[in-house]
Amino acid sequence: MTQQPAAPRKATGRPPRISREEVVDAARRIVTEEGVGKLTMRRLAAEVGSTPMALYHHVRDKEELLVLLLDDHAARTLRPTGLPAEPRERVVAAASAIHGALAACPWIVEVLTADDLMSTHALWFVEQIVDGLVDCGLPLDRAVQGYRAIWYYTAGEIVVRATAARRRTADDRPTYREQVFAGLDPAELPRLAQVADRWEPITAEDTYPDGLRALVAGLLDAR
Repeated sequence: MTQQPAAPRKATGRPPRISREEVVDAARRIVTEEGVGKLTMRRLAAEVGSTPMALYHHVRDKEELLVLLLDDHAARTLRPTGLPAEPRERVVAAASAIHGALAACPWIVEVLTADDLMSTHALWFVEQIVDGLVDCGLPLDRAVQGYRAIWYYTAGEIVVRATAARRRTADDRPTYREQVFAGLDPAELPRLAQVADRWEPITAEDTYPDGLRALVAGLLDAR
């Protein structure tokens, strides 16, 4: 009886080599298109055609990966040139630059709300705000607290607008607020009933600059 030759063994080989840049680029695509919640080491490995174990040669865990993403975005964000010499205007300009950079990538705000993750490249913007508030007459501790108030306002504005935009895109039915406002009792809530049919266009206006200036003025008036 003739012995059949053994079937050739499949060579598993090593997964293709990947660079940290490729890992960061793939992670950015995932969070931009699918959200931070979808970013896992397994999902990222599938995106780059590798294995989760191979990723750990480049990043320790998901938290370190998020820090890399933050730093990568901050490094790509151009610093505004020629900030105003007047300290109050310098604070407004630096905060507006932060808002502009993050409004285009609202997922970053979601990551930053953890409050302990940060980008070293982004600290330049923080320095401008704190320094400007000190030059306006605030003690350093109060200037740091002032920066926090500006950051909370900026982050909250971005998150609310981004969330509302996603909901409108996903569902074109009247919102719950629209349904409630349509039935407001003018005797009980006269101001809201008066503006109910104009609430959405009014609140859709970009009032961030006005709110920022009012906030900075309030911080400095509290001196």
